[in-house]
Amino acid sequence: MIKLHDKRVLVVVAHPDDEVLGLGGTMHRLINNYGCKVRAVILGEGITSRSDNRDTEKWKHELEIHRSNIEAARKSIGYESVGIYDFPDNRFDTVALLDIIKVIEKEKREFEPEVIFTHHGGDVNIDHQRTFEAIITACRPMEQEKVKTIITFETLSGTEWRSPSDPRHFLPNLFMEIEEEDLKAKINAMEAYEFEKRSYPHPRSPEALKIRAQMWGIANGILYAEAFQLVRTIHVF
Repeated sequence: MIKLHDKRVLVVVAHPDDEVLGLGGTMHRLINNYGCKVRAVILGEGITSRSDNRDTEKWKHELEIHRSNIEAARKSIGYESVGIYDFPDNRFDTVALLDIIKVIEKEKREFEPEVIFTHHGGDVNIDHQRTFEAIITACRPMEQEKVKTIITFETLSGTEWRSPSDPRHFLPNLFMEIEEEDLKAKINAMEAYEFEKRSYPHPRSPEALKIRAQMWGIANGILYAEAFQLVRTIHVF
């Protein structure tokens, strides 16, 4: 059994809004009901792939808004801090994996998490894949490793778009019950992302987020839930 009370939890994602889509409701619940200290790490800038070439100067204004949206989302969820980095959006495969690993190692040293949540490794999005690979490498289960639990989540508008014939589908084996107030915080946080929110039936719409939480809830005999895949947990006696 995974015990999450009073843990230091690091949430590592590729883009602004992934932290909300993946576990916005769970974060809110861990903070308010479980006494967890939660920090988010957002590795990529999340927007320049909408041009043919990466030009941060062209997107300077939008990037500034994006950063302010991160803070608004943080306040809605309630996690205590966030690390924001500038890896190129949807181009993580052009960056040495070691560079991403170094950022994660730095964050681990400074925050000293016991639990890490991150992307499912089989997502269609290359940045999500690379983030997962970097986490697994940075958290090798060696003697002094403090991260004892690694959990992955689905990222709507990415995870579910994997080809049906692909063997790397998200197969959740861990479900977190969330309440109405947790779901509301998640939806409010997602709505703070001006460039990412969408109208129904898009997966990032408020209606779709609620339907997804209801779907996982129904599957587990509860009202609302978020789904996860437990990658590893180590119990030390």
